[in-house]
Amino acid sequence: MRRDAQAVILLLVGGGMLRLAWTGDYLNYVKPYAFWLIVPAGIVLIAVAAITGWNSWRAKREADDGHGHHGEPKVAWLLLAPVVGMLLVAPDALGSYEAERTGTVVGAEENRSTYPELPDDVDPVPLTLLDYAARAIFDEGQTLEGHRIQLRGFILYEGDEPQLARMVVSCCAADARPVKIGFEGELPADLEQDQWVEVIGEYTTRQGRDEINGELVPYIEVESITNIPTPENEYQ
Repeated sequence: MRRDAQAVILLLVGGGMLRLAWTGDYLNYVKPYAFWLIVPAGIVLIAVAAITGWNSWRAKREADDGHGHHGEPKVAWLLLAPVVGMLLVAPDALGSYEAERTGTVVGAEENRSTYPELPDDVDPVPLTLLDYAARAIFDEGQTLEGHRIQLRGFILYEGDEPQLARMVVSCCAADARPVKIGFEGELPADLEQDQWVEVIGEYTTRQGRDEINGELVPYIEVESITNIPTPENEYQ
């Protein structure tokens, strides 16, 4: 590949990384702590692109002054197409399409014997879906009973039954798996797939099985379901 093409590709990739960090779109791919890895990497790539471009320009001038310029294959510039495409069309965070094809992550969680008590002076108590599911399954809901709970996630349909879900990542989107919560009680008729909602309700002993991996899926007795904007960070 020509050096000038290498320089442009390095510049686009480095600039793209900085753009993802600036806009917050990097959260669609990795966990928040990766911000401090993406920014230095983007700066280094841009610096390398500048050095490569400078060396290419000097070599081209020397070749023109000495023996004349010999054309090189221009097909290398086609390698820019996927890079430009990545910058112009950034994929969204993983949602219901992946969640309905992947088994719940809760079965892989460590079965802890005790969980911290929930505060009595907070009503409702906000919990992540993973925390609620782990308490409901592994602690048999002992720390959930007597509390109104607030959960936030997107709507997922398993067959005709709506569920609340959120993707959990350990490092990046490549290892994302969903945590799923079933609904008990009266539900709005207009729950749309992938719509983000806030659910307020109470623990119920009802449980189901994930159709993908057979792991337990806890339920929540619904008091209210309210549509909310998609959060900046869609992963847990």
